Amino acid sequence: MQTIREFTRKTKRGNILKIVREHYLRDDLGCGAQICENCVQDETTVSLLPEREIKSTLFPFPHYIVLDTNVVLNQIDVLEEDAIVNVIVLSTVLSEVKHNSSAVYKRFREIVQHKPRGFYVFVNEHHKDTYVEREPGESANDRNDRAIRKATLWYDHHIREADNNRAFKKAGRPLTKVIMITDDAENRSRAEKDGILVASAEEYVKSLTDFPMLIDKYARKSFESEKKSLPIFPTHLSVNEIHDGIKAKKLLQGSFQASRENYLEGAVSVEGYEHPVLIQGREALNRAVDADIVAIELLPKEEWTAPSEIVLEEGVDEDPGDNVERTDKEKAVFDKKLAKSEEIRPTGKVVGIIRRKWRQYCGILLPSQLENTSRHIFVPADRKIPRIRIETRQADQLQNKRIIVAIDSWPRTSRYPHGHFVRSLGPLGDMNTENEVILLEHDVPHSKFSEEVLSFLPKMPWIITPEDYEKRVDLRDLYICSVDPPGCTDIDDALHCRELPNGRLEVGVHIADVSHFIRPGNALDKEAAARGTTVYLVGKRIDMVPELLSSNLCSLVGGEERFAFSCVWELDNEANILAKRFHKSVIKSKAAMTYEQAQIIIDDATQQTEIAISLRHLNRLAKILKKRRMDNGALVLASPEIRFQVDSETHEPLEVEAKQVRETNSMVEEFMLLANCTVAEHICAEFPECAMLRRHPRPAPSNFEPLIKAAGYQGFEIKIETGLELASSLDACVKPDNAYFNTMIRILTTRCMMQAVYFISGTLQPEEFFHYGLATPIYTHFTSPIRRYSDIIVHRLLAASIGADSTYADLLDKKLNEELCHNLNYRHKMAQYAGRASVALNTHLFFRGKTQDEEGYVLFVRKNALQVLIPKFGLEGTVYLNSLSGDKKPTPGDVVFKFNEEDYTQRCGDVVFHAFDPVTVRLSLDSRNVQHEKLVFRLVKPYIKGFSVELTEQNDNVEMLDISTANAAEEAPPQKKSKKSQKKKK
Repeated sequence: MQTIREFTRKTKRGNILKIVREHYLRDDLGCGAQICENCVQDETTVSLLPEREIKSTLFPFPHYIVLDTNVVLNQIDVLEEDAIVNVIVLSTVLSEVKHNSSAVYKRFREIVQHKPRGFYVFVNEHHKDTYVEREPGESANDRNDRAIRKATLWYDHHIREADNNRAFKKAGRPLTKVIMITDDAENRSRAEKDGILVASAEEYVKSLTDFPMLIDKYARKSFESEKKSLPIFPTHLSVNEIHDGIKAKKLLQGSFQASRENYLEGAVSVEGYEHPVLIQGREALNRAVDADIVAIELLPKEEWTAPSEIVLEEGVDEDPGDNVERTDKEKAVFDKKLAKSEEIRPTGKVVGIIRRKWRQYCGILLPSQLENTSRHIFVPADRKIPRIRIETRQADQLQNKRIIVAIDSWPRTSRYPHGHFVRSLGPLGDMNTENEVILLEHDVPHSKFSEEVLSFLPKMPWIITPEDYEKRVDLRDLYICSVDPPGCTDIDDALHCRELPNGRLEVGVHIADVSHFIRPGNALDKEAAARGTTVYLVGKRIDMVPELLSSNLCSLVGGEERFAFSCVWELDNEANILAKRFHKSVIKSKAAMTYEQAQIIIDDATQQTEIAISLRHLNRLAKILKKRRMDNGALVLASPEIRFQVDSETHEPLEVEAKQVRETNSMVEEFMLLANCTVAEHICAEFPECAMLRRHPRPAPSNFEPLIKAAGYQGFEIKIETGLELASSLDACVKPDNAYFNTMIRILTTRCMMQAVYFISGTLQPEEFFHYGLATPIYTHFTSPIRRYSDIIVHRLLAASIGADSTYADLLDKKLNEELCHNLNYRHKMAQYAGRASVALNTHLFFRGKTQDEEGYVLFVRKNALQVLIPKFGLEGTVYLNSLSGDKKPTPGDVVFKFNEEDYTQRCGDVVFHAFDPVTVRLSLDSRNVQHEKLVFRLVKPYIKGFSVELTEQNDNVEMLDISTANAAEEAPPQKKSKKSQKKKK
């Protein structure tokens, strides 16, 4: 059966165009219920089973439920629990969910596909008895609601008839009915008039006697008591008001970034503005949450101010309810002290929310001050996220556990947003729990690879066939070796160098041929693309591809034949490229060495093996290449890295040491850089519109202001006109009495950099391809396909260009690959942040039960604190000064520091603190805080009576250095650790 709809449309030229659309209807679609003997249905698709009955006080009889769209969109956390079974999923609802939220749709599809749950998809839009035409003047939403009601009514009659037919088989058994669940008042009212059994999601969840705690997961927009409360925040503008305001240029829009150091401050990045627009104060923030897309209104210029120099955090154990009277420390943010004109920034206030970017948040519950209450305050682990008010009946069981909470709404009448409990992760402080928090908070995909993904792996035992050898260049006789960090099992790259008869040198970079095993478009490829990168935590690795590939078949381990993609040059003795070629190859690495082992071979003149000679040639050429890059203006920036020795059983850190950088580190890095540049030039020439490249934008001059100011106070001038001038300025920043001064200046320079990003060549002009940190006109990633999906795409482009593999439509689709670049940039950034968070966690664990004095340096002088850098551990911490770290005011006899805004110094008596001054601090772990264990920094030297050591200042602002990947060091592999770390020898 088919329905035919005809309608006309007027074209731009005034012609009348007749349009005919056909919609096919069927009468043979099964209902999916096992009790139905009237439908012809495939046994494999039957999902609604009588033995899965739900015990409900509201509906004490066998029943199936039909969900409307909003219930799925808003209550997905409830639906993911096994409590909800025997659900009829209408195709109308499924398509609406897909249209409204791809994230919820993906989660809902996983529920539907899990057969034991009893979710059955009924294609009501193509069933002759359930399809409805949209009526004249009827909105699409109203039509869909009517379709849901009609399908529910049909199902109820159909199931009752089927149940009646088998009543003689089960005498006394109540008939099965169909219930509609909706939170839409209008839809519910009309359903009741149609004689449909209906309930709200909250009513239904509360009625499930076997699952009394399920109501904790219910997402509610407001609490009853809020209706009587007075407004705290200004009203948000409507969508139309925001649209009109932006169009009239009265409003601006951008992404809101909450401050990590001051919970009453944030900023909005607005296109066309050199600096983010400042947002200061609770009312001006107006319920914006980090990452939300907001509409803002600029304040008059006379009200513009400077970023706060105050480190301000909400007391972790406080629950002030909705009392918004400002404390002394909050008032400090609003003090309009005269700021220097050059520090004034555009300042505004949030007037509306364009798009919420809420996610699920990890954290803990605060102990309630009230007895017998279900309302509790949740404190997120991420300091940029406000506290969340939730209702839960299991608060006692959730104390001292990490839990996940989702935000549902933020009414004007509430100091905090409202949310609901999602699930518990495990005990607070447990290593597995804390690692799970890191992965979730940084949105790192870390679930096990699905059976579908694993089905595309090679069958074992895997062997190289004669046909494989015929298609590849055989390089098994070359003295190829790999050089990596200790314990590395995912070996991406290997090198060789040999002398040619003509006196020249042949150098080869051989990269694991991952693209041979991962074919475009299959489930394995899609999973790798979604993950984007391998994530390295301390003692733990989250692979981008399954271990069979990452640590076995693709890894260029010593003594095993492996497929590779080789980039080979012919060089003279001055490292000039005379010829180059690319080919797929078969190699057999002669040695898999650590940086230290390779360095020993190079330094030992008695070793004259082929490998030793090759390494010495490579090392000599690398020095020439590096000098050439430096002469072109490439930057050498600093990033203090540390390495943990981890107990193989407890996974706790045993020892910590600074990462040692040897000549061999630079040797490998230089040839990886050369390979990446060479491949970038080639694929861009072959595919000028769709080559995947990597650029590093030149920072805006204003980015360098903190660096210029800090160096200027020390008597050094930083020139930023060109990369070469900047590099020369950094080289000149040397203080004989402070050996670490130059490193700190380079650390500050790193923070001035923009993030390096992936992009598609056809989306930018060639002059924008430039990589500022490397001082190279074009660049890409080719050398790490085991751990970066970008490199797999580059391999495919390179293979297609030399005829080693065929191309395909998506590879040359500029728009698709631009979207892929956005995901890769996001995943790359999150992987970096997760790695730093893991180092911070293990640093805390290392200090458990210890007190240790360490040398450090003042990195920043704040109005109420010193930001101190501890080079040995690569971390920063805060030594709080004066009373701004708390609510009390100084009293006579207190130690008082005076902040000088002219030269950014802190003075206490005869002691003056400048940036870069050496200090000694005592590090210990404060475990009293219920949310975090935190490193406490106490000043030991210079000694200030009444403050040094004796004064215990709270400190939970310990952060790992935010090291950009914009410089050459980004191309060196991260701290790779084997999955089984070495246990400390006694």
